[in-house]
Amino acid sequence: MVPKSTVHRTTKLVLTLFGIWPGMSYVLIYRVYWFIILMSDEVWHYRYFKSHFQLENLPILVDCLSTFIAHIKVLTKLFVFWFNQQKFVKILTMMTEDWSECADSDNDIREAVCKGKMSDRISIAMFVLHVFNTITFCTKVFLTIPHVDIDDSDFELPFFLKVEFPMRISTLRTYKMLLSVQFVNLLSIVIGTGMVNALLLTLILHVGGQINILCSWLTELAPRENAETRESVMVMINKIIRKHQRIIQFSTHIEDLYRYISFVLFASNTTMICMLAFLVLTSLNSPDATERILRSLLFYAITNLESFIFCFAGEYLRNKSKTIGGAAYNSAWYDLRPKDSRVLLLVILRAQKQLTLTAGRMMDLSLESFGNIMKASASYMSVLLAMQ
Repeated sequence: MVPKSTVHRTTKLVLTLFGIWPGMSYVLIYRVYWFIILMSDEVWHYRYFKSHFQLENLPILVDCLSTFIAHIKVLTKLFVFWFNQQKFVKILTMMTEDWSECADSDNDIREAVCKGKMSDRISIAMFVLHVFNTITFCTKVFLTIPHVDIDDSDFELPFFLKVEFPMRISTLRTYKMLLSVQFVNLLSIVIGTGMVNALLLTLILHVGGQINILCSWLTELAPRENAETRESVMVMINKIIRKHQRIIQFSTHIEDLYRYISFVLFASNTTMICMLAFLVLTSLNSPDATERILRSLLFYAITNLESFIFCFAGEYLRNKSKTIGGAAYNSAWYDLRPKDSRVLLLVILRAQKQLTLTAGRMMDLSLESFGNIMKASASYMSVLLAMQ
């Protein structure tokens, strides 16, 4: 099926359930629900951390702290989208207008459809991967449910997250109901996080497709001697300038929407990668090593993937923006009239200022940044291993 939008319908559905997608009913109810759920989880995480704060419980504390930070990341993403709704609306409006413009050219619509199909594959892959991650994260608790003894006061009831509820659980039915609610909420939160990351790749791919269209216009800029063709060249140059300005504006909106998310993610994922790697290593010699490794390993891989997605998006956008100057230079500018070629010179000069994504405007996101995250995480992990 040929896509008619760069954003996949699965991403739209998930973002709607989190009150992010604009123009939907019951948005306020969704937002209030997720705010209460996430804040309650943070409070219960804190209660558990406080009651188990002992150095001999270091792996348990690290596990609790890693999920605590993960919830902070989710809250940050939701708050940023909720309070920047107008910017998100502008981005979606510009994407719709780009698709409408592409309909006038077979080459342009082919490029847009190609990016749309790639975005669909990424969204589906992210959805499946995050569902699988949630199931493996909860496997250990699923296996222990038949052995749970509610009447044993010394037995600590296992939950999917390290939390301490304010009420006492006295029946098996209550315990299973709490587990079911926690699993559904956890699955929804993990999928929502993955779809926000997939949305970033979708937006960046859309920018890449528009840059490819702009470069093809520059390549096809071949003037002739007659006056009618020279007039059409001027029309084409004006079209190129407007397209370039739209690409810059679109990229600026993405940067404004994601820069605070990137900042929190850069700081939190450095810590989380360190802690999750610590949990995997300390689980190797434990009696239930398989279950503990399953719980932490894919969570560790997903956290690494999230960092890589943001850093790759910044690297991709920067490298793509370089191609605009090269395409303008390789065009037939030498056959243009001097005043027309000077316009292309301005395009080349503007293309020298590369489009970037930043972490809170403090540093550019790139593959080098991803390498710095991994090196810092390894350093912190060695400290944790020394403390054990």
